[in-house]
Amino acid sequence: MWDRFRWRVGLSPKRAAKLVRFDRAVHRLAADESAAGFAAASGYADQPHLHRDVLAFTGVTPATVAGEQWLAVDDIAWARAQPRTLSGPLS
Repeated sequence: MWDRFRWRVGLSPKRAAKLVRFDRAVHRLAADESAAGFAAASGYADQPHLHRDVLAFTGVTPATVAGEQWLAVDDIAWARAQPRTLSGPLS
């Protein structure tokens, strides 16, 4: 089953689970939640564990991730952000 998962997804099950947990954490950081408050609820042992994963995946701290627009993966996570508008001949 492990080999089939790796063949279909391209990652080991553990790595895939780690990415899902990280994705949830990024959404909650983007929603302006406290890192300490949701680390355990998101599957992290504690805030330093969350900090290490964010640093490993992004190369920056959780506080920096919370303010980075390039991590805006959907409108729910960035509800407080202003929508971008096109200007010029394409608008």
